Amino acid sequence: MTPKASSRHEAVRGTMPGMEIAAETAAETAALNRLVERARLLAVPGRRRRVLGIAGAPGAGKSTLAGRLVERLGGQAVLVPMDGFHLAQAELVRLGRADRKGAPDTFDVAGYAALLARLRTPEPGTVVYAPAFDRSIEEPVAGSIPVDPAVPLVVTEGNYLLHDEGGWASVRSLLDEVWFLEIDGAERVRRLVERHVRYGKARPYAERWVRESDEANARVVAGGRDRADLVVGQWGAG
Repeated sequence: MTPKASSRHEAVRGTMPGMEIAAETAAETAALNRLVERARLLAVPGRRRRVLGIAGAPGAGKSTLAGRLVERLGGQAVLVPMDGFHLAQAELVRLGRADRKGAPDTFDVAGYAALLARLRTPEPGTVVYAPAFDRSIEEPVAGSIPVDPAVPLVVTEGNYLLHDEGGWASVRSLLDEVWFLEIDGAERVRRLVERHVRYGKARPYAERWVRESDEANARVVAGGRDRADLVVGQWGAG
């Protein structure tokens, strides 16, 4: 049974400068604590393994929240990101999609769905290895994340967990619960530009990529918001 929450919209918003910063931080911590406890209800040893999805637009903070949840849950959860199923750059070039990297058709969605199905039904004694995505080289790396069969909760995060077109339509049914992250659009764009710059892109190029590619993908992602079990507002860094 899906755990209940006091509200479908868990939001922490703090914009006041100066003295209010401490109160904002306390509110963010309280919100994270509530999310951890909600996730903990899914991570019950001895029961069927659950899969929690965290969706949202590029730069919304999905990987940060997912990482914090897994850290707080200790050995009861493991993080398996959707980004491990990016097609390799050479394949994107071959397909003529390199200038749209990050769009729904630049992932191996069938492979991702197959892994989720396998993770939902762990085999005793069998460790499943999931791929990761290395931003320093902008490539997926196979066999990077070991998922022990005894771990009761898998947390997966990515843009298109709630997308309902093509092969993505099968993903939602493989997730026991999905949270949708949304933050102020201007802040999200700022984070994206800074992330691209941090990984080596020139600022003018980064700004153009965000405007022409990431924001197009963000509009697609927004279409799945109403299919989420919980909407999480602005709470922390991306």
